[in-house]
Amino acid sequence: MIRFLQAGAVALMLILLAAGTGVEAETMTETSENLPARHTGWTGLLTRYVQPSQDGVNRFDYARLKASPADRVRLDAYIAALSETDFETLSDDEAFVSWVNLYNALTVRLIVENYPVRSITRIKPSLFAVGPWKQDIITVGGRQLSLDDIEHNILRRDWDEPRIHYAVNCASVSCPDLMARAWEAATLDQDLDRAARAYVNSSRGVRIRRNGTLAVSTIYKWYRKDFGNSEAGVIAHLLEHAEPELAAHIRANPDITDYDYDWSLNEAETSAEHGRQDDE
Repeated sequence: MIRFLQAGAVALMLILLAAGTGVEAETMTETSENLPARHTGWTGLLTRYVQPSQDGVNRFDYARLKASPADRVRLDAYIAALSETDFETLSDDEAFVSWVNLYNALTVRLIVENYPVRSITRIKPSLFAVGPWKQDIITVGGRQLSLDDIEHNILRRDWDEPRIHYAVNCASVSCPDLMARAWEAATLDQDLDRAARAYVNSSRGVRIRRNGTLAVSTIYKWYRKDFGNSEAGVIAHLLEHAEPELAAHIRANPDITDYDYDWSLNEAETSAEHGRQDDE
């Protein structure tokens, strides 16, 4: 992962601290040894509630989680533990996965708190809001943060990494899949590549229209700046992750003529069977 220059100052500070006294160095080692267990609680919940579906979308059983007080306590405990983390002491990759996992866990909790709901866009803290993304919902390091703050003012600001968009999940059908386990620093690069390939090669990422042109996810329009800031940059990114057959289609007609996005909730079929109410 590539982080902007500000991370270099943090890394230098940590090196100096480690070299200064045995106490600081020992503390850092203990922190490092504890990292593999940081996200096990979130992995347990994801393993239990994420369900692959026939349409290829990983769906979440919000109704069943809402009906489990014990697992809701576990979710709250995981979020609380992350909110108390000193992110500046983490490696770049561990900080990245911690922010991503926090974003996804907060989104799941937000849906559960408002379930049943047809779409995350219907959760509005104010009359004219287009969704919940600008609402402050967590405090980290004394700073109140919204989902937008985590995604745009931390992740996209601090990491030069377009694959961020395959990691954060907005609880919608057209969003890249929520993994059935937490993101972990040890497998981050491989998991980002896997998530990018899965999305690009699905109809949610790219469709070949009857006339041969491309219909792609609106993600590539909203965040074009992150994909080279041009249609050519988006095409280059798609080709980087496309399977051979799709890549051949893209090369034959690299023309994006449509953008699609389905904001329907990525709820599991078992959740839908409990019934949903229209929150208009």
